[in-house]
Amino acid sequence: MFAPLPDDLLKSLLQPNETKIVLLVLDGLGGLPLGPAGPTELEYAYTPNMDALAADGVLGLHIPIAPGIAPGSGPAHLALFGYDPLKYRIGRGALAAAGVGLDLQPGDVVARGNFATLDPQGNIIDRRAGRIPTEEAAPLVERLARIRLPGVEVTVRPVKEYRFVLRLRGQGLSHRLKDTDPQRVGVPPFPVEPAEDTPEARRTADLLNQWVQEARRVLANHPMANGVLLRGFATDPQLPRFGERYGLRPAAVAEYPMYRGVARLVGMDVLDLEGTTPEALFRTVQKHWASYDFFFVHYKPTDSRGEDGDFFGKARAIEAVDRALPLLKDLRPDVLVITGDHSTPAKWRSHSWHPVPLLLWAPASCRTDDQYRFGENACLHGGLGIFPAVHLMPLMLAHAGRLKKFGA
Repeated sequence: MFAPLPDDLLKSLLQPNETKIVLLVLDGLGGLPLGPAGPTELEYAYTPNMDALAADGVLGLHIPIAPGIAPGSGPAHLALFGYDPLKYRIGRGALAAAGVGLDLQPGDVVARGNFATLDPQGNIIDRRAGRIPTEEAAPLVERLARIRLPGVEVTVRPVKEYRFVLRLRGQGLSHRLKDTDPQRVGVPPFPVEPAEDTPEARRTADLLNQWVQEARRVLANHPMANGVLLRGFATDPQLPRFGERYGLRPAAVAEYPMYRGVARLVGMDVLDLEGTTPEALFRTVQKHWASYDFFFVHYKPTDSRGEDGDFFGKARAIEAVDRALPLLKDLRPDVLVITGDHSTPAKWRSHSWHPVPLLLWAPASCRTDDQYRFGENACLHGGLGIFPAVHLMPLMLAHAGRLKKFGA
């Protein structure tokens, strides 16, 4: 395994070009067979368009973080964008805040919140409050937004469905705090506790525990969302700008706030969507094709079906992308990569550490392999081999003719 390229070295190799790159991320694409010799979800799916690209391109597998480590979505996307996820760490709260356009300043503390269902004893019955819809959650967020704390400014914004984001702004705060979500039912939420023994962390924990108690009071009459869980405490990560780092004009096409958030945090323009189907996502790319030279396109249902344990639903989600793929190919990108941020096998119902299938199609520069179908087994035998995800960006830049020679 190669170490990530130093930032200054990669920047010194950049050269201008008019080529265009598309990174299509099918969230949680990697999977597992249901039986010992069966296909994965990707291998089961009928994907003639991806297979045609595989025959003309090159395949491989990438490792998002390190062998054996199951990644969260934030670090996995950072790795795809070429940021070492062990060096650049983003809390879930920062992703949620950026995803809904809530600005972050140094010293702010943000957390992602879930509405939850609690029994009369205060134990968790449902960590997601029955997945209440966004329109039902919005007035509850308005109640939470009226809670005040001494000496700090409190902001609460809805995210999607049962999720919200909480921001504290003021002097002497710390994001070094532990989550309140125990990740199981039948027990009460944890109190907010400091993750380090400092006056700032203790003060912030005390303030947030006051807020949680008041939140339970104002939500007490709701039949489902009568409690809150807080996780992913974070602050502004101050990441290097993607455009400056790679000499690109980057845009993001994503529905879910979290992925819009990670794109904003690295400085991508987040485009208004034409809709949320694969066709609509790709038509958004078409509409803005002349204005940008790098497009990050994110598709969520593959991951959602995996987490639901729906093997065949995940395969159908992959097929939906495949049917729409000619819309992207007709734009004639110089480099098109199709991959996932991580694996989410339906068999496991969760993110896993398995290497992620990747297809790279670059007609002018690609050295093809002998694989002709896009799937995990074919990728295992593909010409790219198995490599760290942080090397994908240099690989795409090279295929797009945007890197010059290193050394004399």
